[in-house]
Amino acid sequence: MPHRSSVPMHWRIRKGKYSLIGTKCNGCGENQFPGRSVCPGCSSASLAPVQFSGSGKIESYTRIHVGPAGFNGPYNVALIRLDEGPMIAAEIVDDEGLEIGKRVRAVFRKHTEEDESGLILYGVKFELAE
Repeated sequence: MPHRSSVPMHWRIRKGKYSLIGTKCNGCGENQFPGRSVCPGCSSASLAPVQFSGSGKIESYTRIHVGPAGFNGPYNVALIRLDEGPMIAAEIVDDEGLEIGKRVRAVFRKHTEEDESGLILYGVKFELAE
């Protein structure tokens, strides 16, 4: 059975896909992305939502030449350490000049388009800031 997406499903998960909202532990102060209900550092259940700035630096990256269905290669994926602490994996829109340690910033871009429904999915990607 083919995977099917729906507008209502994407509407429900939009906060995690369209913004960088995570959690900050009120116990130890650690920031997490995506948000958690229990802190992985100290096991506290006292967490508050936090909006991350979208700025960070590249810790590692790779170029994908043959992507999964719906993702046309080649494209770049990086591990990004946000300025507030969490590390996330995300696509980098730039093709040239990628280096470990370079500064990046979040941008809103098209991710993919569903073949059957024609539903276009958008989300957070990153671009070089320098």
